[in-house]
Amino acid sequence: MKTLVMAVLATAALTTLTLADTVNFDHADAGKPPAGWAATKTGSGEARWEVVADDSAPSKPNVLKQSGQATFPVCIKDDTSVKDGFVEVKFKPVSGSEDQAGGVIWRAKDSDNYYIARANALEDNVTIYHTIKGRRVSFKNTNTKVASGQWHTLRVEFKGNTFTVTFDGKKVIEATDDSFKDAGKVGVWTKADSVTLFDDFNYGSK
Repeated sequence: MKTLVMAVLATAALTTLTLADTVNFDHADAGKPPAGWAATKTGSGEARWEVVADDSAPSKPNVLKQSGQATFPVCIKDDTSVKDGFVEVKFKPVSGSEDQAGGVIWRAKDSDNYYIARANALEDNVTIYHTIKGRRVSFKNTNTKVASGQWHTLRVEFKGNTFTVTFDGKKVIEATDDSFKDAGKVGVWTKADSVTLFDDFNYGSK
């Protein structure tokens, strides 16, 4: 009987975590977007997503770099579908006169419809938004130091309409929203003229 109970618990544990992966871009071809990702934008302008070598990378040698200028550059992992789970990335804001931001997106239907949490080094804050038909609207914000030229970790855990945002290991936002209820894709995000590096992209479903 005890063996049967243990087997049931083990099966439950496996079904609870149905998907988990980490992408560090180290085996991707340099000088172009990573294979299996939609390197695009929300709005106008020209995003420039490419894999490059960077000596400061948390996991060397490569990172994903955005250096174009667009309303909201986004890079979405094509083969993902997560309803309840988490998405996390390490990012480094390098430069930008209008913005120096890095973010993660989840439950994305396409490049115009998704949730996003982002940290901004020019504003020293973290904000959570929904973007619907290309229009971004914030629904919670908190002030926190976001240093330019340094690596940070941004993580969002989401279940149903409840979201928890963690920045550098500290919980900074708890919020609710009902805009997107179905499973969707995950990815990364910047804004305007932000030159931003990304590494160790991590996601999973529960």
